[in-house]
Amino acid sequence: MGLNIKPLADRVLIEPVEAETKTASGIIIPDNAKEKPQQGKVMAMGKGTKDEPMTVKVGDTVLYGKYAGTELKLEGKDYLMMRESDILAII
Repeated sequence: MGLNIKPLADRVLIEPVEAETKTASGIIIPDNAKEKPQQGKVMAMGKGTKDEPMTVKVGDTVLYGKYAGTELKLEGKDYLMMRESDILAII
């Protein structure tokens, strides 16, 4: 993975999946109409807090809230940094 970032405490670094470019019926979705993805892959995570150990692990695919996390760009890729409590489910 080679990322030079280590989230602290209960924070998780997520790489969002790409937004769909076509509908199931084959209609191409323009950039301005695409939904913000709500699914991504855990790339790095902190050690948790003394009261709350981490339940996700690197490599998990997760669902998160639409407005969760802080967007950042590392090595030319987009990522989200969020608390583990912002993650809704592991899929």
